[in-house]
Amino acid sequence: MRISKIILGLVAAAALAGCMQTDGERALAGAAAGALIADATDNSVVTGAAIGAAGGAVCDDVGLCQRSY
Repeated sequence: MRISKIILGLVAAAALAGCMQTDGERALAGAAAGALIADATDNSVVTGAAIGAAGGAVCDDVGLCQRSY
């Protein structure tokens, strides 16, 4: 059951990643994905959300989620 939650979260985050245009949108999606994964792995949801939000906000700045067109 835990693995299916993780896979579902990763698929949802990947599907939404193409729709994100601003740092705020990416941070919100990262926070949601981080919280979901942290909950599925029995870790702190708040910490997972904070790490996910930080990752989502800076992914464009470090070149991880830039559009190719």
